[in-house]
Order: sequence, then C-alpha cells, then structure tokens
Amino acid sequence: MKIAFIVAKFPLLSETFILNQITGLIERGHEVDIYGMISNDNLKVHPAVEKYHLLTRTYYHPLLPKNYFWRLVKCLGLILVNFPRAPLKAPLVVLRSLNIFKYGRRAASLRLLYSVIRFLEAKPYDIIHCQFGTLALDCMIWQDIGAIQGKLITSFRGYDISWFIQQQGEHVYDSLFANGDFFLANCEYFKIKAMKLGCDEKKIVVHGSGVDCNQFTFKERHSHTDGKFRITTTGRLVEKKGIEYGIRAVAKLAKLGKDIEYNIIGDGCLKENLQQLIYSLNVADRVKLLGWKNQPEVIEILNNSDIFMALSVTAEDGNQDAPVNTLKEAMLMGLPVIATLHGGIPELVKDGVSGFLVPERDSDAIAEKLTYLIAHPEIWSSMGQAGRAFVEANYDMNKLNDELVQIYQQVLMQDLLVRQEEALASVAKLRYKA
Repeated sequence: MKIAFIVAKFPLLSETFILNQITGLIERGHEVDIYGMISNDNLKVHPAVEKYHLLTRTYYHPLLPKNYFWRLVKCLGLILVNFPRAPLKAPLVVLRSLNIFKYGRRAASLRLLYSVIRFLEAKPYDIIHCQFGTLALDCMIWQDIGAIQGKLITSFRGYDISWFIQQQGEHVYDSLFANGDFFLANCEYFKIKAMKLGCDEKKIVVHGSGVDCNQFTFKERHSHTDGKFRITTTGRLVEKKGIEYGIRAVAKLAKLGKDIEYNIIGDGCLKENLQQLIYSLNVADRVKLLGWKNQPEVIEILNNSDIFMALSVTAEDGNQDAPVNTLKEAMLMGLPVIATLHGGIPELVKDGVSGFLVPERDSDAIAEKLTYLIAHPEIWSSMGQAGRAFVEANYDMNKLNDELVQIYQQVLMQDLLVRQEEALASVAKLRYKA
C-alpha cells in the first residue's frame, strides 16, 4: 500500500507511537510518506529516524512569511519551481486553493496555497492517515481541492478529542464524521467521547498506541542497600501531566525523613514554574528536572529507578490523556507505578495489581501510595510482572502494527465492495430499462 502520514511537528521524542507505526509499516513492505507541518529543531531524535532515513520521506509545510508582500513573492517562487514538476495537477490545485468564496481568509491569506505546495508531486495514496483529528479537518480541504487523494483515516489521541472540543465546540467534527472513511481512538474512553460527538460506531475502533516491548528489558525490583528510593516521571512539563502534584508528594515524604530521589524527564512551558516550586519546597537536592532524553537515556534512568509516576490531570482548558506510552515503557521494565484516575489511564493500570490509581491533583493520596510502596518493597516484583504482562498482551507494537495493516485493508475492501454494489445496481437498472 501507498500511505501518507499527516503529522504536526516531526520528529518528536514525545511521539514515539507515531514513529512506531511508520517504521512498522515500512518493515511490512509498505510505502510511507510523511507530511509534517513544522520540523523539530531538537538535536535529540529517536534512533529510528536515522535507521529508517525518515527525514528523506518527510515533506514540510513551507514557512509562511508574516509580511504579505514577501509572502506573495515567495508564493510566486514556489509556484514557478513546482509547476514543471506537476504540469497537469498544479494549475487546478493552485487555482482552487485561491477560491476565496469557498475558503475565505484561508485562501485570501495564501495559507491554503502554502499548505498544498508540498502535495503537488504526490501521486494518489491508498490511505491518508491523519495523526490527530485537528489535522484531518485540514486534510479534508486538501482533498476537496484535489491536492491529495486517498481514503481518510483519523486517529484521536488526546488533546484533539478533549481540549479542541472545549475550544471549538461539540460540532467541530461534524463534517469529518460525515465524510471521513474511518476513525481510530487510542483508548475506549476517547472512542466513547467520539461516538457521543456523532461518530458512527461502525466507523471507529480502539487501536492503542504501541510500544516496542523488546526495547525494554524486565528487571526484578528490590530495595537498595543504600536505603534510597528512586522515583521517575517522564512527560512534557505542561499542566496536563500533573507533575506539580508529584513534586508536592515527594516534598511531604522528604519532611518525614524519607531518602528519596525524584527524576523528571521532559521539558515544556512550565519548567520555570516547576523549578520555582522545587526551590520553595526545599527539595532541590531531591527533585531534578532532567530535560529531554533520547530513548537509550530514558531506559538507563528507568533501569535505575524503583517507582514510576504518571499523574495526568484534566487541564483547565479540557486537555486529557490516553494511556500514555511512558507509563507502558516503565511497566515493561518491571516498575510498580502510581497513576491517576484520569482519561484512558485506568484502562492500562489495574489498581492494586500493577500499581495504584489515585484521584487527580491529590498530592496527599500520591504521598500515601508512595509511602506504602516504600514500606513494602516485597510487592514491587509482582506488580512489575503484572504490568509487563498486561502491556505485552495489549500494547505490543508488532501486534498493533499488524492490526493497523488489517484496518487499512478492510477500509480499502469496503470501498471496493461499495463500488461493486454500485456497478451491479447500474447494470440492474440498464437491464430493467431494456
């Protein structure tokens, strides 16, 4: 199959689930092109980016100058360069993208034209897979003007089915649900939300975000002879990740004299706020903001950890999480976990079996479960074993990539069956008239 992935910023260390799908499809012999809105300037990238030469398959949205005159000049240059490469397709796509009566300010500002330049040389795809519903809204317009062709599949992954709905209203996806070919939700929680918003239950399935189980080696967890307890969190430093409450919980235990080291892997807009909180709670010697790490570095840190925390909360803007991959990775490595009763996370963590679930924004409850785990290191091993077994059974990347190929094939087969039925109906009408 020939497949187009529509993504936002690419490649991102925090979105290994997209990389896993892309590389899995390539390994299965399918042709994959990647269309990103902007490139990632971070020097740290996942090893798979280089291994599979993914940047050679990636086409980025041209930078849009703020000054309209220079925007127009650059636009003319892009057209002159790209017209000879697609002499039949380019004129129609360019003219349609300038239709201000249909596309309004998007066309008048040349934003639409800039967004379709990278598709001019693209041949028809079997599947166009939009990673996040917000991108699928743009893709429908690109399809409408003939810039890109293929069956449209949309993955709902988190902010697009939570924050975006709160911002844009419950009808923002009406046209997508009516015209999109198929939908994936990365957890049951978001599937139900999509159906409540109007998605046909026959056109949506749960397809979790996979992880490469072989990359994460299981390790029996036991208390250390030095008496120190090492806790880790991996995630963007944004409100939704609830990292503030983990810091507060660790500070409570520090006051009780517990020897704790809390490492937080990631970066984001709340970095300064969280650093100030760490100083104000007098735990700068115990809590460290480590910044982004690549996968080998993350694995090394997890290997030396005792407990993992993923404390997602519903942000004020409505943003929510699915079962996060960093939590799956920690469970694969045998870490007992503390997570929140939030979004799709209870579908991953079984309370009292592979870890503990606590209410959102409840640092007291987090501290209580941390205290219990620290006092009972004998349960770490059984929790770790249960966690790995569950992730292997439900989120193995290879199983899910096989499933993804089957979904693509079923979507294409349904389209074939519809065309066959239409052809048979036409033949029947002709016979009736005769």
